[in-house]
Amino acid sequence: MCNNIDVIISNMAAPVSGMGEAPAERLPINSTSFQKKTRSKLVSIPGTRPSVQNGQLLVSTGVTSLDYLLGGGLAVGTVLLIEEDRYDSYSRMILKYFLAEGVVCRHELFVATAQDNPDDILQELPAPILDDVAVPKAVEQPRLTGEPQDSLDAMKIAWRYQHLPKVQSALASSSRFGHYYDVSKTMEAEIRQAAKCHRFCLPDHVTPSSTAHRLESYSALLKSLQEVIHREGFDLAAPMSKSRNILRVGLHSLGSALWGDDLCCHDKPRHRHALTTFLYGLRALLRSSLSVAVVTLPSHLIQDRALMGSITRLCDNAIALESFKGSERETNPLYKDYHGLLYVRQVPHLNCLASQLPDHKDLAFKLKRKQFSIEPYKYLGAFGCEEARRRSKRKQL
Repeated sequence: MCNNIDVIISNMAAPVSGMGEAPAERLPINSTSFQKKTRSKLVSIPGTRPSVQNGQLLVSTGVTSLDYLLGGGLAVGTVLLIEEDRYDSYSRMILKYFLAEGVVCRHELFVATAQDNPDDILQELPAPILDDVAVPKAVEQPRLTGEPQDSLDAMKIAWRYQHLPKVQSALASSSRFGHYYDVSKTMEAEIRQAAKCHRFCLPDHVTPSSTAHRLESYSALLKSLQEVIHREGFDLAAPMSKSRNILRVGLHSLGSALWGDDLCCHDKPRHRHALTTFLYGLRALLRSSLSVAVVTLPSHLIQDRALMGSITRLCDNAIALESFKGSERETNPLYKDYHGLLYVRQVPHLNCLASQLPDHKDLAFKLKRKQFSIEPYKYLGAFGCEEARRRSKRKQL
């Protein structure tokens, strides 16, 4: 496995052969439906849990509603691709949620940027919220002497609402996983500095004057990540130690001109396979380690849609963000409750023949004063839109 990764780093041109899922004996965290049910020892790591569907080890993205869309969380050894919105506001926020969850769970971080200092992203991590603030509990009513308990329970909710189903606007699973964060505040420096973070800034590794800059940038990034995985003991081939941890990898705005790539500059880029080769090697590297990655990409600048499809298929999870900022929808009353739309491009096929598709296809996101959430979008249809226009005209008259 290591030799194949070295081949990718050396030339960054030929795809890696023979890289897929790691052998079963090296991955006690996976399971298949064809095995006999036995009490196997799962890897116990803080901030993780096994998937109910396929037994894969999961970590939280930091956004509860996004965990629900991805089948309970991000599977260890996979890549989440986020197609950036035009101003890179909300995609950068999800990346900060992902890194903040790693800090709270005491996972190690690997942050890579092309121009900005990785510390700029780390200093903007949202502050965690305490459990008693994040999940409000019902206040117990004082019980009067001689009053039956049944009558007290009936008084908690008005009689006309007792038999109505409970409505939950935001997407969330039945069991809580992950933590909650306040985006209006930044994480305290003491909490942030307690986490172990590995930084990669492109100008420190590659000189932009080189003609092969766009090839050297991805090669240096993959090599640096490989060194961290082997040195810090995240490789599954290494001897099992008493304490294992998760490496959270955050790669910001790959494919942009800042990385020396020409995907966003030309209709027919000369080095169109540089990024796809890197993603191939990245996924092979994560498959054999206790690592999980989130990659952001300015897909709206890539003209070659066939190439964008190849990039999506090389990632396990893929979502796209479409912000209303700067468009006509920002002032449209039909979209007043949301800040943009979210599209689920791809979900992973892990240890199963079919993937877990989300229940809702029309999704929207909004940023409240303290929280970012994803909700089902209530689409009105053609008739509803026309009726909304008529009502708005009547109000103006």
